[in-house]
Amino acid sequence: MLPTLTGVGRLTADPELRFTQSSKAVASIALAFNSRRKNPQTGEWEDGDVFFIRGTAWERLAENATETLAKGMEVLVTGEVRTESWEKDGQKYERPALLIRSIAPNLAFAVAKVSKDAASQQNAQGGGQRTGRPQQGQTQRTRPTSPPADDPWAVDQANGYSNEPPF
Repeated sequence: MLPTLTGVGRLTADPELRFTQSSKAVASIALAFNSRRKNPQTGEWEDGDVFFIRGTAWERLAENATETLAKGMEVLVTGEVRTESWEKDGQKYERPALLIRSIAPNLAFAVAKVSKDAASQQNAQGGGQRTGRPQQGQTQRTRPTSPPADDPWAVDQANGYSNEPPF
């Protein structure tokens, strides 16, 4: 069983999205985790050790992370720690890697507007398609500019809030 990492890190670069030959989305996300502490004698914040790791997200998570996240953002991330191995010029290399299961901006330092992605909208309406990529002969659905009229969590645009709970 592989160890699970859950922590607060910072993106060291914008996520890079690419697609496999079978059209699966994959994003490479470079992360840094550090231990910051306040020096009791000086009262100043000091950076401790830094752990750099490359994370990989797949399919809708990859597409959504690439659209949402940017270099420098602090994120909450959970994933499985693995070892990547490769050979180059007859030399073998290894490094830790993170298979990302969930990732989100830290709302202590950012404001996020959450909306369902197009694939989630289609699945909710019985589309059954599992990925955000259109299949042959289908057109890609775009995000709605406003929530559906029957959305119980929708905000009253005129007043900017809702006085009624959605249940």
